[in-house]
Amino acid sequence: MVSEMDKSWMHSDRRSKAYAYPKFRKRTKWLQDKHNSTFIQWLRFKVQSEFEEDNNGVSENLRWLAAGPNMAVPLYRSYLIKGIKFNIKAQDDVRTTQNSGVYLLAQTMQVASAKDKNPILSNMGFYGVIQEIWDLDYQKFTIPLFRCDWIDSSGLVVDELGFTLVDLSKIGHRNDQFVLASQVKQIFFVDDPMHRGWSVGLSMPNREYNDVIGDEVLGDVIIECEPFTRGMPNVDTFDELVLATKQSVQKYWIQITSLYSA
Repeated sequence: MVSEMDKSWMHSDRRSKAYAYPKFRKRTKWLQDKHNSTFIQWLRFKVQSEFEEDNNGVSENLRWLAAGPNMAVPLYRSYLIKGIKFNIKAQDDVRTTQNSGVYLLAQTMQVASAKDKNPILSNMGFYGVIQEIWDLDYQKFTIPLFRCDWIDSSGLVVDELGFTLVDLSKIGHRNDQFVLASQVKQIFFVDDPMHRGWSVGLSMPNREYNDVIGDEVLGDVIIECEPFTRGMPNVDTFDELVLATKQSVQKYWIQITSLYSA
């Protein structure tokens, strides 16, 4: 687990960008975009510098994060996390149950227009459907990611009873599809009989699958179904690490070019 001390100086990159680019110090969105595009290089340099000064000053997990994951990334059709089963959409399509709907409450920058240089930070809810499940391997731990189709704001309506109606055909946020599996809440989409083409996003009690977990210590994550591999995007958020244990499955690997090179 990343310590509170690690988290505090990981976020110092945003402050360093403001001092490095004084002309853009008041342009919040520009600084955030710059932080996102250069964070992995900054993190590696920061960890290396801190480690050279004091090899006990940087946690082992943070050193593994800075080194980056294995470039061969397995993808799964199903993933069981802390008793909750998640499927990709293709898996749900051949099942009678639904486990691919997710909801994310995130703090985002909201702009009034394309020319707005100083957006405001506020909490915003996102509804999505899991399309792929990635498992990043950092040698000592793994971090599961979901690549989701997120519904555009034009496809969300709150009705007079307070229910959120979702048009699953209106996909947005295509440049920001990935989310940590630990950040989302599972939801279900039910067809709205009163509004054709719309579904109601519902939160239900978690259906636990604890009977398949055999390891009480490393039993947070169980993987189902045969995986295959893909390339991966840069990871810039490490709020929570998930220790993983895998069932015995056959894997197919391909070598991909590192996206972490400077």
